[in-house]
Amino acid sequence: MNASTLVQKVWNFCHTLRDDGVGYGDYLEQLTYLLFLKLAHEYAQEPYNRDTRIPKGYDWASLRSKVGEPLEAHYLVTLHRLGQEPGMLGAIFFKAQNKIQDPAKLSRLVQLIDAENWISLDADTKGDLYEGLLQKNAEDTKSGAGQYFTPRALIEAMVACVRPEPMKTIADPACGTGGFFLGAYNWLTRPGATLDRRQKAFLRDRTFHGNEIVPGTRRLCLMNLFLHNIGELDGEPSVERSDALIAEPRRRVDYVLANPPFGKKSSMTITNEEGEEDKEALTYERQDFWETTSNKQLNFLQHIVSLLKVDGKAAVVLPDNVLFEGGAGEKIRRKLLETCDLHTILRLPTGIFYAQGVKANVLFFDARAKDGGIHTKGVWFYDLRTNKHFTLKTRTLKLDDLQDFILCYNPENRHERRETERFKHYSYEELMARDKASLDLFWLKDDSLENLDDLPPPDVMQQEIIEHLEAALASFRDVAAGLRRD
Repeated sequence: MNASTLVQKVWNFCHTLRDDGVGYGDYLEQLTYLLFLKLAHEYAQEPYNRDTRIPKGYDWASLRSKVGEPLEAHYLVTLHRLGQEPGMLGAIFFKAQNKIQDPAKLSRLVQLIDAENWISLDADTKGDLYEGLLQKNAEDTKSGAGQYFTPRALIEAMVACVRPEPMKTIADPACGTGGFFLGAYNWLTRPGATLDRRQKAFLRDRTFHGNEIVPGTRRLCLMNLFLHNIGELDGEPSVERSDALIAEPRRRVDYVLANPPFGKKSSMTITNEEGEEDKEALTYERQDFWETTSNKQLNFLQHIVSLLKVDGKAAVVLPDNVLFEGGAGEKIRRKLLETCDLHTILRLPTGIFYAQGVKANVLFFDARAKDGGIHTKGVWFYDLRTNKHFTLKTRTLKLDDLQDFILCYNPENRHERRETERFKHYSYEELMARDKASLDLFWLKDDSLENLDDLPPPDVMQQEIIEHLEAALASFRDVAAGLRRD
């Protein structure tokens, strides 16, 4: 059975459960618990004979042997017990709950999973299955799951530009369901790339380091990675259940690939060694930060700089306000240009994220040694927004839409580039001469403003109007929140 058929088979059962009030996200969590136990059961059999560390009586065999109400009761006890275990097991089942209230339907789901020999499926098939389910969950906009899902075409393009190498470490301080880790994994294991035994072990156990503060999302991420052969059944989780911003990084990494959570205000205000604290807010110290701010994206940007080794590389999705905001935003931009080599900015189109009202960019920069010099000599901008129209349903962003950017980026030697209609270079001096050192740059004419014949289709126009209204409302909310706090 191929991945798409398997996805449809497993997902179709959700429609039955939705009549009982079980949403996509809840269904996906139950699949995660049961699929993990089934895989552990298969690994414990011949010829693997692995010690999965799952306590006897709380394993797949104990679930499979029961039906109806006895199954429901034992499932509840099993979830609670396994959530108390250490390592990957405890991380997957942390605060796990049964959301399937009909014992008969729980029995059917157990039988559905038991009917497949999952270990015989290759990593691509199992991974495609779970990724397919995650995408369907993200498409359910009412659940809010889309905020954890970055378009896979964008991830592929970012990874293709950064080109991570074997035996190097990769971090994502807000990793959601693990899309960037899988993008990097797919690049490192792409056709034609050969890894020796030591490199494969490093890729499985030591390459990826993430944070995800939401327990349910972290659970989905760990399972997603595990199904792609990242991490061990009986090992320690590679994703911490913690706020990445709360303390200085314990380790430095070679690459950061990330799409930090959008939303301007944080529940905490970061204070540096010289900053003033807001006594009414929960605060914590980050002496490695350049500026004090409650802007979440600016804090993540500062944290990512701290995460990188000297000459480490980052590709980060950040909203427009990071490029033009004054005050702390301006100071942080100037420090970024000074201490790092911010060499490329990709201006992203609207209509590509499940969270509406998002206007975003990808910042590509390299960390540099603190020698007192200005490390950014100039920034290349690629405009993928002007006269580009995308929606999540009828005109989704594809990798083909990003191929021209990858070509212009020139990953093999980014120091040899040439300007095109959409790709333009601005020197450091030109950028510093702009008001507030703004990096919010466009130069192409919007054809729709001059020629009515160039207007996009009505459904695309409708989506773009919604995106603009959502962005405006988000800005108004931020201003209102600031006034209330003041």
